[in-house]
Amino acid sequence: MEPLIEPADIPYLPRGVRLADDRVRGIRVLQAPERAMQLDPIGDAILSELDGVRSMSQIAADLAARYNAPQDQIAGDIRDFLTGLIERRMVFLKEAT
Repeated sequence: MEPLIEPADIPYLPRGVRLADDRVRGIRVLQAPERAMQLDPIGDAILSELDGVRSMSQIAADLAARYNAPQDQIAGDIRDFLTGLIERRMVFLKEAT
């Protein structure tokens, strides 16, 4: 199966999708029209980096430096996590120009 996201692709949250704090439960959530997803700390860290400017590989490098982890491992984790969100149309991609 071919991955949905390549290292040069730029992931971003589409209109209507946003990160939010659920103050009642004390958790972070990804909200989209008529649905929400509870985030663990890893998912929150990944999605907090999506700025619509940096590529997947740049985000992986930044997170690898922050958490002192191998970049290839972080890149694989990001790719796997974002693939599920891309399939659910909660994350979009644009090609680097």
